[in-house]
Amino acid sequence: MRNRDMKQMMALASRLTLAQRRELMAALAASQASTESVVVIEGRVGAQPICAHCQGRHVVRNGQADGLQRYKCRNCGKTFNALTGTPLARLRHKGKWLTQAAVLQQGLSIVKAAEQLEVAPSTAFRWRHRFLALPLTVKARELTGIAEADETYMLHSCKGQRGTVRKLARKSRRRGGKASKRGLSKEQVVVLVARDRAGCTTDFILEAGDKSHIVAALRPVLAPDALLCTDGGMALAAAARQMGVEHHSVNLSAGLRVDGPWHIQNVNAYHGRLKQWMRRFNGVSTSYLGSYLGWFRALDRSAKTSLQPAHLLALAIGASAHP
Repeated sequence: MRNRDMKQMMALASRLTLAQRRELMAALAASQASTESVVVIEGRVGAQPICAHCQGRHVVRNGQADGLQRYKCRNCGKTFNALTGTPLARLRHKGKWLTQAAVLQQGLSIVKAAEQLEVAPSTAFRWRHRFLALPLTVKARELTGIAEADETYMLHSCKGQRGTVRKLARKSRRRGGKASKRGLSKEQVVVLVARDRAGCTTDFILEAGDKSHIVAALRPVLAPDALLCTDGGMALAAAARQMGVEHHSVNLSAGLRVDGPWHIQNVNAYHGRLKQWMRRFNGVSTSYLGSYLGWFRALDRSAKTSLQPAHLLALAIGASAHP
């Protein structure tokens, strides 16, 4: 914009009524938020764009659409932008995406998120799970040194799935509810959490907490020279023997929590933080449990560095994904 035009706009702004000024400021704020989101999104492409369809590098600029730079691949002839192939592709209202990321950072419920975003609850729900599609895959690929492993249990939930509840022949629970039986049962979902002393964390939703399922989960992530520390449970001990890793256990039932360097306090503290955080949702559908575990991993990884909304937005499109 030329300076002359800018001066004219400033002169007109002084003549606006209070209501008009508020309307103008809201429009400018929305435009600024959209611009900030676009900067994060465009950062995914980098200096050398790669075709989202064929991975070709012979790419040229091809105009703009919906505020984003479009590109055309000379190899396959297809066009794409920075969101093509990401979970956020074709979603609207990019100006609200940083606010959506902030909502994730705060851990708000769907209803509260919808109020803050000024969208329908169905939109807030859809955005949440689009934003969590990639974070749920970001977990430690290898645990080294002393690794701790222990199971925790979540109540099996069919929240939002009335037909499934009818098949189970039980009444719907309210606000999370409680299991009908005390102790462990088929009403509980097994979540195995493994964490090394460096803070690298991974978790698995197991069909059963037996040796074979534990081995299938832990074998790919334990380094060959890793030392596994557990609570001495039979399934975990048997899994350690089958994997051939050095295993140390602490007898929690006997009141022994620490035996020199051997303990599972890191992983148990993680369990406590996870369950405390999950209470705000009054029960999470088991079909979406993996997304919530990934969400919490992202928050817990950055608890000391204060994860910013821009980083969460980048993580949601695969621009930043560190375990």
